[in-house]
Amino acid sequence: MSPSVIGETVLVNGVPMTVIGVAPQGFFGTTLGELPEVFAPLSMRERLGGGWKGFENRRSYWIYVFGRTQPGVALDEAAAAINVPFSALINDVEAGLQKNMSEATMRQFRARRLVLEPGARGQNSIDREAGAALTLLLAVTAFVLLIACANIANLLLARGASRAAEMAVRLSIGASRWQVVRQLLTESAVLAACGGVLGLFVASWTLQGIVAMIATGDNVFIDTGVDGAMLLFSAGVAVSTGLLFGLFPALHSTRPDLVTAIKNAAGQPSGARAASRFRTTLATAQIALSTTLLILAGLFTKSLVNISRVDLGIATERLVVFGISPERNGYTPARSRALFERIEDEIAAIPGVSGVGLATVPLLADSDRGKGVRVEGFKADADTDSSSMYNQTGPGYFGTVGMRMLQGRDFTRADSEGSPKVAIVNEAFARKFGLTRHVVGTRMAMDTESTQPLDIEIVGLVKDAKYSQVKDAVPPVFFTPYRQDPVGSVVVYARTRLDEATLLQAIPRAVATLDRDLPIEGLWSMDRQIKDNVGQDRVVSILSTAFALLATLLAAMGLYGVLAYTMAQRTREIGLRMALGADAARVRRLVLGQVARMTLIGGAIGLLAAVGLGIVSGSRLYQLTPYDPVVLTTSTMLLAAVAFAAGLIPALRASHLSPMAALRND
Repeated sequence: MSPSVIGETVLVNGVPMTVIGVAPQGFFGTTLGELPEVFAPLSMRERLGGGWKGFENRRSYWIYVFGRTQPGVALDEAAAAINVPFSALINDVEAGLQKNMSEATMRQFRARRLVLEPGARGQNSIDREAGAALTLLLAVTAFVLLIACANIANLLLARGASRAAEMAVRLSIGASRWQVVRQLLTESAVLAACGGVLGLFVASWTLQGIVAMIATGDNVFIDTGVDGAMLLFSAGVAVSTGLLFGLFPALHSTRPDLVTAIKNAAGQPSGARAASRFRTTLATAQIALSTTLLILAGLFTKSLVNISRVDLGIATERLVVFGISPERNGYTPARSRALFERIEDEIAAIPGVSGVGLATVPLLADSDRGKGVRVEGFKADADTDSSSMYNQTGPGYFGTVGMRMLQGRDFTRADSEGSPKVAIVNEAFARKFGLTRHVVGTRMAMDTESTQPLDIEIVGLVKDAKYSQVKDAVPPVFFTPYRQDPVGSVVVYARTRLDEATLLQAIPRAVATLDRDLPIEGLWSMDRQIKDNVGQDRVVSILSTAFALLATLLAAMGLYGVLAYTMAQRTREIGLRMALGADAARVRRLVLGQVARMTLIGGAIGLLAAVGLGIVSGSRLYQLTPYDPVVLTTSTMLLAAVAFAAGLIPALRASHLSPMAALRND
């Protein structure tokens, strides 16, 4: 934006404001993941927020503060200094404003302190919400990297054995061991660098795929670009792993007694013992890592299946949702209420629409609002949890979203401002507040002050339905008519008998007939809303499965390579065995027995590691234990089948050797 806009007037939520500055390029605010376009004075919060009255409630704590310490002042020193006036404020001012607190709760309140955290990364909840998932995916990626590196190390060992004569000649004509090792490590580093460059393209495609799987609103910013820090990190990982896993093959191929070792190894069944053990160990480690990844992928996939089978308590088929916020366009509460009624009529008039309902809190959108309540007959003391989620809805809302009415009636347009206050509650609300039999007719109030009358009558009871999160338990919720209170924004639900795509195209046209300047927010199907709600679980399940399959494929290739190379080295031994009477079946058992030992050892280690990681990440598993027998059995059987298939070809090839040809082999 050009600095020439300074002094211009812009409308923000219907409020004219003067532009006094332009934020620096690349600055996206202090809340990680969000992309604000306008920065307004904090004192304008109420005017820009419609019906928001946070300044009036001194017991509502919602602000976070950024500050800069003086040079040389540590964070704990700053915390100690700032908590002196804060403690005085809490005890001298805020404590007197608290109501209905027990002595124990008041002591806890008076003991509150400000917690200072490093602000370089801004304020965000991503660490809490996605930290575990990202750490898990990072561990999975590291496992796949280790398997790939183990394969490369085995290939370098085999290549070093084939170049044994070359290395011996280089050493014999005067080359130092360090010079030869440096050459081999350079080759490893070049190989790693080429793989790293190719990996950048794969990373770009993967990031785009992840973003496509994650729901993002209009104000959410996710940068999928690869910056300099990421390039340096990737280059460092690629080169360091190349050098690390190329070191043993380089040292083994340049032993000082290389010529003697080659002569001595000529009669050994599998070449140098150290190299053979190293190759076998790497292949066994690959099996262990693959087993771990397969089990984790199975756990997360089954968890996602469990989530998809959850009874939501609503009907999502052919249900469309979108939001509108006329308060941001300068509408007064009265104008907003009239607009909402017209929207109900316009959407209902669209061909094929069978129901329309409005609400102020969207379903399964990680959004909620709570209130302290008093309910007739419910005894509460100062420390009793008397809170409940609440929503404001319109007539037809419950029928539209598919929430079944168990008792009483739905709201009507007669439930408007000035009419007796009414509410509808869900089963969880009835259970929490002891409304076991007589729900309809019970009175309640949206406050915790015992001096205020119970001015709301419960007129209906609806069946429990998931509210904010698919994975969370159904909370107690009460619903009130949006017409009885000032409302500046709503979410509109519409159900159609026809195709969802047709309704999605018709809704913007219907809203434009009422106000073409009114933006529509988040117009999509309810099925997409639910997929967005479990987006992290889907990403973890899909990526872990993809990585597990890739790891299993790499492990199979590594196992095949080790066995094929080992059998090639043991050609003379196998020929001798067959000449002495060993049949093809015994030779196959010899090879497959080695596969079985490696699979048993690697599988057992991988099984224990998977259960341990499953316990650590158990919070991400829905209705599932980290040691689910079906997942453990299926994963280990799959890995065993893959290992058997990888070892079968070398076994068959060895069993078909001609003893005479094998004995002539050099």
